[in-house]
Amino acid sequence: MKLTKQVLQQAADKGVIDNSQVDPLWSFLSAQADLTPSFKMTHLFYYLGGLLAIGSMTLFMTLGWEAFGGWGIFFISLVYMAAGLAMLHGLSKRQYLLPAGICGTFVVAVTPLALYGLQQAIGFWPDDTVYRDYHRLISWHWFYLEMGTLAVGAVILWRYRYPFMVMPIAVTAWYLSMDLAEMLMQRSTDWEFRAFVSIWSGIAMVLIAFWIDCRRDLTQPKDFSFWLYLFGVIAFWGGLTSQHSDSELSKFLYCMTNLGLIFTGVLIFRRVFVVFGALGVSFYIGHLAYDTFKDSWLFPMALTVLGALVAYLGILWQKHELAITNAARRIFPESWLKRLPQHQL
Repeated sequence: MKLTKQVLQQAADKGVIDNSQVDPLWSFLSAQADLTPSFKMTHLFYYLGGLLAIGSMTLFMTLGWEAFGGWGIFFISLVYMAAGLAMLHGLSKRQYLLPAGICGTFVVAVTPLALYGLQQAIGFWPDDTVYRDYHRLISWHWFYLEMGTLAVGAVILWRYRYPFMVMPIAVTAWYLSMDLAEMLMQRSTDWEFRAFVSIWSGIAMVLIAFWIDCRRDLTQPKDFSFWLYLFGVIAFWGGLTSQHSDSELSKFLYCMTNLGLIFTGVLIFRRVFVVFGALGVSFYIGHLAYDTFKDSWLFPMALTVLGALVAYLGILWQKHELAITNAARRIFPESWLKRLPQHQL
């Protein structure tokens, strides 16, 4: 439900709150909303500008930068990072919290470019790959870039504590898991091993995000675990989905795992689990339709009945969602429950 000032006024008209509370309560809620990312034109300008700047130094980096040489790339990156830190500090003092967080994210995102330039300058770079390949190739020699980025990101996040700065840290941790797999197996053909590492690194990121959730101060709108959940689920689900098996049992277990993701998302109110779990279940149903029962005239009819049952379960869920969720959440200790996000309208 979208909360507006008109809704508060209606609550006052019905005696739920005093009429004198409407304006101060609305002012408080508006101030809180400014700290939380939402679909506002101001926020869109912030993120569009920030992502263009970040993208220009990461995903859209051109080969022309190689002409500056190692020291040139290193010192230009330091200038960018210094400018980003200055803007971060200035915007923080003026309470422009969202653009300040984006500036901090920019600083962390430029860090691997600076480290790449430094390694090129001192002759430590091992081959002829260039920084442009950082976001598309898996290789062991990105390791130092990733470790340095995690260190810089941790320091800036500790100092300024803006949730959006977790995004490059989470992305870097995801990259690091893939590159570590490359280092460990010493060859690039073992896809199954890469998927295995991706699964367990995803689980680790999700557990860290859950730990952060359990320590979260729910009176504050800042959500530091969102990006860790997102990339943790991507790593886990991607590794799981890329596994190959001709066994129907393993495919059924894959479906059950995705149903478990959906249940987990409902339990802790994280939509990313539900979205990827639903994709996995859809893939399994597609496998049944196009492979296992491709010549069966009964399967489409059975699937129609199943769809109707799922829709009916949706109706039951809507009626009893809060009771079911609360019952399921009793498996957690009381100290954890107080920290987890509560039911939202």
